[in-house]
Amino acid sequence: MSGQNLSFIEAGKGLPVVFLHGFCETREIWENFLEPLSSVCRVILMDLPGFGGNPPLESPLTIADMAEQVYNTILAIGVEQCIMIGHSMGGYVALAFCEKFPSRLKGLGLFHSTAYADSSEKKQARDKTIDFIERYGTEEFVEEFVPPLFFEGRRKDFLEDIRKIVEMGKRAAKTSVIESIRAMRDRKDRTRVLEKSHCPILFIVGKNDIAIPFQGSQAQYSLPSYSTIHILNNTGHMGMIEWEKETLFMVEQFIQRIKKFYI
Repeated sequence: MSGQNLSFIEAGKGLPVVFLHGFCETREIWENFLEPLSSVCRVILMDLPGFGGNPPLESPLTIADMAEQVYNTILAIGVEQCIMIGHSMGGYVALAFCEKFPSRLKGLGLFHSTAYADSSEKKQARDKTIDFIERYGTEEFVEEFVPPLFFEGRRKDFLEDIRKIVEMGKRAAKTSVIESIRAMRDRKDRTRVLEKSHCPILFIVGKNDIAIPFQGSQAQYSLPSYSTIHILNNTGHMGMIEWEKETLFMVEQFIQRIKKFYI
C-alpha cells in the first residue's frame, strides 16, 4: 500500500507488531518474519520515508519526522497501540516514536540500534559518506557499505543475502540516502526515553557489530525499568539474517510475554 501514508504490507490478526527497517533497506529485510509471526499477532512491515514503496525524499526531514509519519500511517489503518521493532535506523525512529507517543506502545524492540546520539567522530564519518555519495553515487556506496555489516567470520555464508541487500540499497534514490544520513547524524540522544519508558524493551545485540559497537552501547541496556537483552556472538549488524531462526524466536517470546503480562 502507498499514498500519503507510508507503504506497508501486513498479515495476521490480534496485537499489532510494527517492524521498521534500517538505513538503505526496505520492509523486505523483515519478510522472513511475516508469515511465522502472523499466527500470533498482526504483523505490519513498513517502509520508512524515501525507501521501498514510498516516493524519494526531496527535502530534509528528522528522525522525529519519520516517527510522525509512522504514527499517521498506523493510525490510518486502525492501530491504537502496538509493539514496535526497529533495526538500526528503524530503532532510532522507534525511539522517537516512543518519545512522542509513549501511550501508543506496548513494547519496543531495538535490533542493533542505540539511544545514544552520534559522537563527533561518527558525525564526521557521516559527512564523509555524504561526500562520497555525492561524488560517486549510491550504487558504488552500497557495494562497499553492505558486506561489512555481516560478521567477517561467517560472511561467506550470506553472499546471496548480501547481494539482495545491495540491490535493495541500489533502488533507493540518492536524495533519500543522503537525507537519511543527515537525519541520523543530527538525531538527539534519547537515553531518557529508555529511562522513562513504562513498556518492556527488547535489545538484540551483535557482539561483532561495527555499525553499533557492543562496547559503546552496553550502558543503555540497564536504563529501562524492564528490559530483555540478547547478545549474539559471532554476529555483526544483521542478526535477523545472521541468526534468523534464533532472533525470530526471541521476538516471538517477547511478543508472547507482553500478551501474557501487559495486556
